[in-house]
Amino acid sequence: MHERLERELAAYLGVEHICLFANGTLALVAALQALRISGEVITTPYSFVATAHSVLWNGLKPVFVDIDPLTCNLDPARVEEAITPSTSAIMPVHCYGIPCDVEGIQRVADTYGLKVIYDAAHAFGVRQDGASILRSGDLSILSFHATKVFNTFEGGAIVCPDAKIKKRIDYLKNFGFVDEVTVVAPGINGKMNEVQAAFGLLQLKHLGDALKSRQRLFERYRDAFFGVPGLRMVSPGQGLEWNYSYCPLYVDEEVFPLSRDALFMRMRDAGILARRYFYPLISEFPMYRGLDSAQPRRLGNAFSISRQVICLPIFPHMQDQEQDEVISIVLDAARERADG
Repeated sequence: MHERLERELAAYLGVEHICLFANGTLALVAALQALRISGEVITTPYSFVATAHSVLWNGLKPVFVDIDPLTCNLDPARVEEAITPSTSAIMPVHCYGIPCDVEGIQRVADTYGLKVIYDAAHAFGVRQDGASILRSGDLSILSFHATKVFNTFEGGAIVCPDAKIKKRIDYLKNFGFVDEVTVVAPGINGKMNEVQAAFGLLQLKHLGDALKSRQRLFERYRDAFFGVPGLRMVSPGQGLEWNYSYCPLYVDEEVFPLSRDALFMRMRDAGILARRYFYPLISEFPMYRGLDSAQPRRLGNAFSISRQVICLPIFPHMQDQEQDEVISIVLDAARERADG
């Protein structure tokens, strides 16, 4: 089942090779090991904490740089400014499945001889101008957690361009075994189990319908909030085949009657599970905030965006009535200033 799912996922995603893992975090850790990264890794503060944790687990130093306020992805110009003689890799995140400026990042990487490992946990199946964004950089990492567009209850993967790298990754995820008496690498038990793989094969059969459902729900949100002062939604760019994995709503509290946090609390009180992705910033957590690159003055865009975004519920089996409850809370809040 494991090898079959690898083959079918590679074909579906349009990539050369894929290595399955028990979860996405192990895949991130193994990716850094596979490319023998050392020293400093430039990454984003605006992500799930596993992105930076994988750097620490490898004994490396994360260096945070600011994001583009429109895409929430790493700004290549800021990346270049942060490069030092100790820098060996860049780890960008395709935030909400919106592609990074992969050409800009690759230009920087090529100029300075750096590796690029994409945290593509949000970006399963995303294509730009017909090509999978998972083909960008040296490696791309996927998450198959239960909350993701494609899931195996829990799981992850590394997308890699050639058979040689795949073989090394396969050693790293299975104790370094070549055969039952030969060990060639300090591997771990990181491989996806057969039950997870079997579930993934079933999930693939229904993925098309799930993506259509997500798109319909996203468009209902977009239509409902269009023109509401103080609210903004993501606008997928031209040529982008997006997966609608998240529905981030940007709340400008200087215009909208409620702050993002007040709107979040109102939804929570109504039993609606919205998320403040990503708040706090990774750079605000105790193990990172002492880093010079973690200082808020260096991360102004990320700090501001982290106080604005609320990710609305979106999942394939969401009923219109359930979505209407979410929409009503937002629109009722929007009317408060006018009524007042």
